[in-house]
Amino acid sequence: MPALYIMIPAALLIVAIAVYVFFWAVDSGQYDDLDGPAHSILFDDQDPQHKAAVDEANHTTDNKQPPHG
Repeated sequence: MPALYIMIPAALLIVAIAVYVFFWAVDSGQYDDLDGPAHSILFDDQDPQHKAAVDEANHTTDNKQPPHG
């Protein structure tokens, strides 16, 4: 039972730190671009047309056209 007097405040402190870190990440823009990393895995880092391919992928989903084969 005496361990609960230490564990409950420690758990509340950890939760408070986690909530603070989450709000800091949201305020600093960590969650602004959720699609960019998902598209960047599909393209080669050495490709100079990388950004254009990501833009092309975004335009095809916006126009609801099938991808070019």
